[in-house]
Amino acid sequence: MLGIFLSALDGQIIGTALPTIVGDLGGLEHLSWAVTAYLLTSAAATPLWGRLGDLYGRKGAYQWAVVVFLAGSVLAGLAQDMGQLIAFRGLQGIGAGGLMVGALSVIGVLVPASDRARVQSVVGVLMPIAFVGGPLLGGFLTERLSWRWAFYVNLPVGLVALLAVGVGVRLRTERVRAPFDWAGVALLTTGILALTLVSSWGGTAYSWTSPVLLGTALVALVALGWFARTELRAPGPLIPPALFRDRNFTVAQVLGFLAGAVMIALVGYLPLYLQLARGASPTAGGLLLLPLMLGMMGTQLVTARLMGRPGGERRYPLLGGAVTLAGGALLLLLRTDTPIAVASALTAVAGIGLGLVMQSTLLTSMGAVRPQDMGAAMGVVTLLRSIGGSLGMAALGAVYTARLTDSLTERLGSAEAGRLTSGGLTPASLDGLPAAVRDAVGAAVTGGLHGTVVGGVLLAAAATALACLVRPQQGAAREIKPPKPEPEPTKPDPEPADTPAKAATAG
Repeated sequence: MLGIFLSALDGQIIGTALPTIVGDLGGLEHLSWAVTAYLLTSAAATPLWGRLGDLYGRKGAYQWAVVVFLAGSVLAGLAQDMGQLIAFRGLQGIGAGGLMVGALSVIGVLVPASDRARVQSVVGVLMPIAFVGGPLLGGFLTERLSWRWAFYVNLPVGLVALLAVGVGVRLRTERVRAPFDWAGVALLTTGILALTLVSSWGGTAYSWTSPVLLGTALVALVALGWFARTELRAPGPLIPPALFRDRNFTVAQVLGFLAGAVMIALVGYLPLYLQLARGASPTAGGLLLLPLMLGMMGTQLVTARLMGRPGGERRYPLLGGAVTLAGGALLLLLRTDTPIAVASALTAVAGIGLGLVMQSTLLTSMGAVRPQDMGAAMGVVTLLRSIGGSLGMAALGAVYTARLTDSLTERLGSAEAGRLTSGGLTPASLDGLPAAVRDAVGAAVTGGLHGTVVGGVLLAAAATALACLVRPQQGAAREIKPPKPEPEPTKPDPEPADTPAKAATAG
């Protein structure tokens, strides 16, 4: 659980500290790479850690991932320039790729199916806490101590996780005996790196039709297509194709991909609306997302306990897609004069729907695979959610930027719109501007958010339709059962007590 918490917390803390980091180290033109390097290496390493766990032991692979992550955290905190920070963030990302998948694969094998719902309830609590508490903790550490403590804070949590797993976890699982799939690693890494670069560069560093971006997209398609062909022939594939023969597992991955895209887009662009259109401070903007996070948290707690009922594999993803669809439609009611409390409360419905989809698909994935493939399966789950979030942020972000720019140009003219957007719109940059300009910015930001929400609604509609393809499983979910103990010799029944004193003694 601590590893999962570290994985979710780190990105939120660093995001708050980045402006201060740039002010100290310089290199504003390389700022995006401090985030991109982490995302690239984390996404590429995720399936690798999962398969290493299957081949050589999940407990050891998880512990090494924590060690690599902590080493990267310490070095990033000691960085003296932006180049060092980018390199050490890349190392940190390699370890981060194994935190979530390692923890989930250990849980999937260690915990029997009958208890997984209770364990996943705890995961459902930790994730929203990390998403909400991360920015607050990052801001506090940066203001009170130093931005370097945004990295050092990982050390105590990570060391406790290492000690707890080393001492408390007893894991004996059957390992996969197969050669390591080096060709699959190279091809999948190339494809993920290229795909992540497309999502990071698109609409920002390069236009969507630029030769560089199109070439990178072509590399991603070729590498991933070649990877799929290689996996069909490999004796020990990095991602076993047999996983996708189970319809429920395949559908669950697509649903997780779509839910990841919607969640990251909402978490990324709702604070901009609250800050730029409604005048909330950055800290308050994060706090106002509490209904969204609490909706996710509460629903995941409930869903984890209800999934064991017959038909749960299909019922809850279907319900989650429909509720997310309704939640997105409610967010289209947001206007420049919507009270902040109302805007904040409206986000809860989308949070409830996302919690239903993400929790149910994770439990379905765990129940659909063999124990010896649990690491690879959890790698696929984490990878597709991560890629869904990256691509969703990029694609829906492009819609947001286009609508924002068009609205500002229409209201203020191209010159003023270019001046406002070139330096980046922030609450501080709006201070001192005429009321007419602030109103135009508020309307443009609201319109951009509506475009993003419409995209999220379409993704939720697709998820609702796909959930109809899930087949209700017959019988109980698979679970790993320990060997049966030898039967003890039968003892003769005690003699019947014929007096109250004897009865009390026998009792």
